[in-house]
Amino acid sequence: MKFTLDARQGINLIRGYGSGEVRINDQLYHTNCIVTAETLITDWRATDVDALILDDLQPIFDLKPEIVLLGTGARQRFPASEIRRSFIDRRIGLETMDLGAACRTYNILVQEERRVAAALLLK
Repeated sequence: MKFTLDARQGINLIRGYGSGEVRINDQLYHTNCIVTAETLITDWRATDVDALILDDLQPIFDLKPEIVLLGTGARQRFPASEIRRSFIDRRIGLETMDLGAACRTYNILVQEERRVAAALLLK
């Protein structure tokens, strides 16, 4: 029996990533960004996981995802407890992982038609 992936058409997929860059569909970005199936925010003002403040999260919350994948650059780093608490208070799942894991997981969940957002800190 042959299985093939029936990829959803017309959605944002992460096609590649590397140190300080991410390729979404056919475009290469060098800025921190937020991506969902339908939305791409490339001017996300967040700079670093340690510097995240609640105001940085509002663009994510406005998208109303069920789960957020926070990609924290080359290695997994966790945000402050008040940041994690803000997701809990809104009943939004938060998974923190390195950039590569966040990109790969995003592609799987978006293909499953989950309301997922990837918040990608590239460095």
